[in-house]
Parts: sequence; structure tokens; C-alpha cells
Amino acid sequence: MELDGVMRTAWVAGAVAVVVAAGGGAGYYLYDRAEGRDDRAARDVVRTLVSGWSRQDVTGVPFADPGAAATFRTQAGGLKATKVDVRASDVRRTGDTATADLTVTWTLAGDVAWSYRVPVGARKSSERWVIAPPAQGGYWHPQLAPGATLSAARTQPTRGDLLDRAGAALMPLGSVYPVQLDPTRATPAVAAALEKIAEAKAGSLVAKLAAAQKAKRTAPIAVITYREDDFTARRSALDALVGVIYPKTLQPLAADREFAEPLLGSFGEVTAEIVEAGGGRYRVGDRAGISGLQRAYDGVLGGAPGVRVTASTREVLFDKPAVDGTDVELTLDPRVQRAAEAALAATGDVPSALVAIDVPSGGVLAAANRPWFGFDRAMTGRYPPGSTFKVASTYALLSNDKVSLVDRVSCPRTFVVDGRPFRNFEGETLGSPTFADDVTHSCNTAFVQLAARLGNGDLAAAAKALGIGAGWAATAGVSGAFAGSVPQNDSKTDQAAATIGQGRNLVSPLALATMIGSVARGSYLSPFLVEAPQPQGLNRTPVPLDARAVADLRTALRSVVVKGTGTALASAPGGPVSGKTGTAEFGGGSPPKTHAWFVGYQGDLAFAVLVEEGRSGGSVAAPVAKQFLAALATR
Repeated sequence: MELDGVMRTAWVAGAVAVVVAAGGGAGYYLYDRAEGRDDRAARDVVRTLVSGWSRQDVTGVPFADPGAAATFRTQAGGLKATKVDVRASDVRRTGDTATADLTVTWTLAGDVAWSYRVPVGARKSSERWVIAPPAQGGYWHPQLAPGATLSAARTQPTRGDLLDRAGAALMPLGSVYPVQLDPTRATPAVAAALEKIAEAKAGSLVAKLAAAQKAKRTAPIAVITYREDDFTARRSALDALVGVIYPKTLQPLAADREFAEPLLGSFGEVTAEIVEAGGGRYRVGDRAGISGLQRAYDGVLGGAPGVRVTASTREVLFDKPAVDGTDVELTLDPRVQRAAEAALAATGDVPSALVAIDVPSGGVLAAANRPWFGFDRAMTGRYPPGSTFKVASTYALLSNDKVSLVDRVSCPRTFVVDGRPFRNFEGETLGSPTFADDVTHSCNTAFVQLAARLGNGDLAAAAKALGIGAGWAATAGVSGAFAGSVPQNDSKTDQAAATIGQGRNLVSPLALATMIGSVARGSYLSPFLVEAPQPQGLNRTPVPLDARAVADLRTALRSVVVKGTGTALASAPGGPVSGKTGTAEFGGGSPPKTHAWFVGYQGDLAFAVLVEEGRSGGSVAAPVAKQFLAALATR
């Protein structure tokens, strides 16, 4: 009986022990579930902060401080970041509190990355996890004092210069005055008065002012930028207009407004198109190169802006220094450029261009345009070459042994090829002169006859050997430079027209200057304007020409000036000139309009002159070339 009693007691005790053990397991299970929920909740609240911060919108983040979300815009908005990347370390929870470390990377102006670490705390409040106030510093930066704000400002580098052949600055810094309308103060009457001063289209500024005021925009409206002298002449009139501002600033300036303007370009406030194409380099309101070489080489000249982040307490939190720009070295010679511009002044309002090349090196010494602003026809224009192309045609005929200078080649008034009549420019006839005289007097019908002796690709090959269509456009250093185009001929009439520089042949003044420079040198060299940074792929090795053909060609080109169509240059100062006139028909008129050309060389200087809609090369372009050489001789 006692045994039974002991066993019963043991069983009861065992049963109780089992119940207790079972009850303890349930407790542990419930505890573990609660712990898991808190772990997840702590992680989730940190993830919510990470997500909101990355979107730059923390309005949905549960903060212990109800006003914390509003501080994001007030304190961090001054960074003007394009994006922010926020990543969290593992969340560490102890009871009702948790901590984590955030790595924050702001992308600031110019794609500059600013990274730092922020400790973040979370706590459980009324069964809900929230982001706790930071133990020190601010939510958005550990060194940000309560109430302080962040701001990012770009620090500007020193801009490089465009240097001439001798290493002198072509566009050093000079004072300018950007005239602007302040839409918060200006009236329509002020805008109308400014239109007259700035010679703007009537009503244009009034309309811009009205649009800005309707949209409640406060940014100044750009009108015109004046150099010091131009501004001084208008200052009293501008001073009288309330709401017109003109903050003095410095920018790259050539010696005068007209000096090589389409080539060198200009500097000013970037356009929306430049901002869009800049890949983050520019912002609205930035000033940079906006045309010509200043635009093409802005990344080199302008360097890279730096970024400095400061707190409103003046503490610098981040500083990436600006990288100064680098000079761009050109082959341009101001003395030659000014002589070219002086010569083109004689063409008045007629569009014209003149390119000069250094024969030994192939460097561009001058690229002048008339008008002096806008289109750079000297380097990028596309025109039929007319009879200047007979330089290439003559080289093709001589180098392929199709004719010699002493061979007799008739020069009738007209010559018909497959039913198409070709005529001489003035309808003249020379009878049966030597080929040398045909070149001297630019006889179209002689060249048309000789065209039949050439293969379909001979003209294109000869032109390329002299530099036309030789693939140097990408290494010239000028955006849009045109190396010329001479397609392979596809018919007898196409070949006949191409031989006299018509049909599908196209050139730029630079391409023709390259061609005549090759004759003067006896070899082909790629033309180039930028010495450093040297354009990638530029080949500075001369490619020899057929020496015998070049010698005969030089003889014929000298004869052109001595007794042919180029006699306007027979007495040019500076030494003997050799060259070729050209009169290029274009358009569908009857008779068609013509462009006037002259290409030539004198010593180590090769040049090409274009006068649009000029009557003939000999009567219009050749005199301009003579004025160029005369101006050069006196400088």
C-alpha cells in the first residue's frame, strides 16, 4: 500500500512536471513569436526610412517627432540633389529599441557623389515602432545642428584659353554686362523702351515680360550682353529704366567682336538645348561656351566645377575642389586672320570666306567669314568648286599620262557629251591651243573632251590624293568641318561635268585650300586647326604626290596668274603667286547664278577665296585674294 502511495505521488509529481514543462514550452513559443514580430517591425521601420529618403519623400515615415518629416525639405532641400541612394546595415534590436547605420550617397551638381554614414535609432511606442530622434546631430546628417540647413554650391574652376600659334590668348577674360529684365519690377513701358535701346524686335520683350509675370516667374529675362564700350555708350539710357539690371561679369572675349567670331565662338548663358545635351554638366543659368570652338572644347577649357556642401552654421561638410580648365592651342595666326578679314570687308554684305594654310605643316592660319557672325562657311560650307577643281582634274590627267602640257587640245565654244552641251563661261573659243593654255585660260570644253580618257574613279582618286574628300574632317579640330565630296562617276555626262567642278562635286573653302596646299608642298597633309589637345587620329605624315605631274601642274598654275584668268594677282606684293580661278554655277536659274573662287599659293602660304554669287573667279575672287596678300604684306 505504501508503495502504491509512493508511486501515485511520483506519478502526480511527474504529471505536474509534464504539465509545467508543457506550459513552459508554450511560454517560450509565445515569447519567440513576439520577439520575431519586434525584429521584423524594427527592420520595417528602418526600411521605410531608407525607401522614403531614397525617393526624397519621407512624409510616410513614422517618426517619434511628428515634425521630423517636414525638416527633410527645409534642411536638405538646399542640396538640390538629382538623386540620393540610401542603404542600411543590419538592424540591431535590444528590447524596445533598435539601431542601424545608414550609408547615404547624394548625387550633387555635375554628378558629384557625396557619401557619409548616419546612425539611426528606432523604438517601440504603444506597440508601434517609430524612428527615434538622433542622439546627436540631425536626422539627415550627424553633424547638422538642430534647425541648421544644408546647401550645396558649385565652385568654379579657372577657365583655359584659346591660344594662337605663338601661344598668346585669343580670348582673354574681359568685362561684359548682361542686360536683363527683372519681372518683379519692370513694366511693359520699360520693356518697350529697352527694345529700342537693344534694337530688339518691337513687342518681343513686352511679350516675354508678360509671360514671365503671368507665370509668376522671378528669374531675370536675358536680353543682350554688351562689351565695356558698347555698355558705356548706353549706360545713361539703361540707368533710367526701373527693372533693368546689368550685373558686370567677366568672360572670354576676342580683341573685337568680329575677330574670327564664327570660328572661335562665344561664351554666355547656356541654352535649354545645351543643358539637355550636357549629360548633367550644365544647369539652367550656367555660363559656358555656346558656339564655335568655345562650345566644342568647353569640356577642356571649362574644366570641371567643384562642389562644396556647407551647413547654415558655416561648417563645411564636404568639398570636392574644382578642376581648372586646360588651354587649347591653335595654329591660327592673328596677323594672317586680320589680313583675311580686311580683304573680305571689300565684299560688303555679300557672303564670303577666306581660308589660309601653312604649307609646310598643314596648319590653318586663318579662317575668315563675311558676315563676321553666324555660319562658319570657311570651314563647314558646302559649295560646287567650279573651275578650281580643274587643279584636281589636271593632276588626274597628268599623273595617269592621259595628256601632257604641250599636247594640242581644242577649245571650241561648245562641246556635246551624250546629247548634253557644255560651253565655255564667256562662250569664247581658243582654237587648238596646248593643254597648258587650256589650263591657263580655263577652257571648259577642252577638259570635257579629255574627261573621256579617264576612268570612272580617276577624278575621285586624284581629288583625294590632293586632300578633297580625304577623310580629315574629324581631325581638323572644328565641328562640322567639310572635307569635300567627289563621287565616283557613273556616266559620261557626270564625268564631263565633274571634270570642270560641276555635277555632284562639293567642297568647302578649307577643302580647296588643302588641295592647293598639297600642290605647293608636293605632298598631301591633313589640314588641322587644333594643335593641342591634338585631335585623335590626326596623321602628320606627308603623303607624296606624283612629282612629275606636280611640277607640270605648278607650271600651268603659275601661267594662270601671269597671263590667264588670274592676272589680277600678277602684281600682288609678297612674291610670285600661282593659282586657279573658279566660277561655279548653282541653282536652276537661266542663266544659273554663280559663286566666285580663287585658290592659290605664295611661298609657304596656301589660300582659298569664296565670294557667293560673284560673277566670276577672275573678276571677283582674285581681286579679294590680292587684297589679302597686300594686307598681309603691310602687317
